[in-house]
Order: sequence, then C-alpha cells, then structure tokens
Amino acid sequence: MSGFSTEERAAPFSLEYRVFLKNEKGQYISPFHDIPIYADKDVFHMVVEVPRWSNAKMEIATKDPLNPIKQDVKKGKLRYVANLFPYKGYIWNYGAIPQTWEDPGHNDKHTGCCGDNDPIDVCEIGSKVCARGEIIGVKVLGILAMIDEGETDWKVIAINVDDPDAANYNDINDVKRLKPGYLEATVDWFRRYKVPDGKPENEFAFNAEFKDKDFAIDIIKSTHDHWKALVTKKTNGKGISCYHHPVNLLAQYQQMWISGSITRKTNEISPEYKLILLHRIHLDVLDVKVVAFQSFKFVELI
Repeated sequence: MSGFSTEERAAPFSLEYRVFLKNEKGQYISPFHDIPIYADKDVFHMVVEVPRWSNAKMEIATKDPLNPIKQDVKKGKLRYVANLFPYKGYIWNYGAIPQTWEDPGHNDKHTGCCGDNDPIDVCEIGSKVCARGEIIGVKVLGILAMIDEGETDWKVIAINVDDPDAANYNDINDVKRLKPGYLEATVDWFRRYKVPDGKPENEFAFNAEFKDKDFAIDIIKSTHDHWKALVTKKTNGKGISCYHHPVNLLAQYQQMWISGSITRKTNEISPEYKLILLHRIHLDVLDVKVVAFQSFKFVELI
C-alpha cells in the first residue's frame, strides 16, 4: 500500500540478509509494531513475508530491533520449504497481520495449546504474486487452526482488496465455491510441509475444517489484545523486541483518542494510554518530540 517502502540489506538467501520497512517519511519502522492492524474499515494490513511459489522461509524477526524480515535459520542453516508434489513452494502469498501476537503463555480454548510466539499468519489467495516486504490490505475470509509441534498456529485465509475478483469473496464458502480444491490443498500443504525435514505431520483443531469470517476476525482481535499486553509489558515477551519508531503508533492512538475509542476515567488508565506514555523512553534515542495525552490535555514530552 502507498506510504510504505522496503530496503534490502546484504544478499538474498544469506544469513545476513534483511528487509527493513520504512514509512512515507523514509523513517525505519517495525512491520510488527508500527504498521496499524487496520488498513480501512473491515480491511486488515498484511506484511508479505513470502511471495507465492517461492521456497525461502522468510519471516518477521521478532527478536531483532525494528523487526526486519529475514530468512529463518535452523541449526545454523537457512530454511527452505520443499516442493511437496504437486505444489511449488508456498501456494499463496504468505505473511502476517501486524500488531498481533500469538501469546506462548496463553492456552487457546479452541486448540488446547499455547501460541507460537509470532504475529498471526495470513495466506493471501489473490491472483497477484506479491513482493517480499510488500504491505497490502486484505479482506479476511476464514481461518484454519493448525497445531505445530504442540503450539497453536492460526492460519488466516484472506484476499487482497485490490484483486480483480475481491468483490466476489466475502466468506470462506466463497473460496470453496470459486476455487474448488484450494482449501483442501492448503490443509494438505500445512499437514505435510515439514515431513521432508524428518518431522511428523502437523495436526489441526476442528477436524481440519476452516472456520468462517466472523470467527476469524474474533481470533485476530484476540491476538491484537495479546499484542497490546506485550508492548505494555503486561506479559512476558520472552526475548521479543518491542523497539520501534514511536511516532506511527502514537499517531494511531491519537486518532483513536479523538474518535472516542480510547477513554480515561479519573482513576483508570487504559492499556492504550499507558502505551502512549511508554514512548517516552525512546525519545533520547530517536531525537524526536512526541505529543502524548494526559488528563485530557495535550502535553509535550521533552
């Protein structure tokens, strides 16, 4: 989407390779923390980590400052997914919804397992092959509850709002109707993709059945709540880096305050309000001035 750009560092498919995100001012930002969860009403932002048909397992580096995209490493070796017959690499544009987090300390009532310590994953099913680090707006259609080595690993099914056929997709049943076999292939891919590495097949809750749009959005909202607890230090992030550029997130909460979706009572400070105040610790590092809200007044923190 307009306003975001990428900057690659080092050679692709190397241990040093990174993709950093920038905002419209050219400032480095975190794709995990700084990009708002919502792109528009009923539209979520998606950070593309892996373009369709590619094999390199790229992901947001949650433990690195600014959380750039990098290739996953296992036992010192770069990770690639195998070509599982009849598939070539990833069969969707694969990525994550920013400002979400699957809490490893939270036991999910639907799966009976804790979260995988990452932002929630998205499989984008549109016709375009997206670029690594691209930020797109997606319409959520449904969700699959995968259990990966004992951890909850939700897989959101979505379509790019700019896709020519996006208007025809409004729920998971539309995928079944318009792309017959695609959801079955998705389950098959996720079930077997680790088998070539000598690992067992993955399992699924709900008998590997996809849940609908409303269910999916509820799950996404719950992971957003877990993310808010993470960045306000209400829960243990277990090494996750919450260092980011504070201005973008602050602006988002300014708008929420103005719209009335954040309120503060006399003896109560909301998590969002505390998040605004937490930005003060970054001022000396980034040499910026930020406006925060206190006692219903604008106060400049210097």
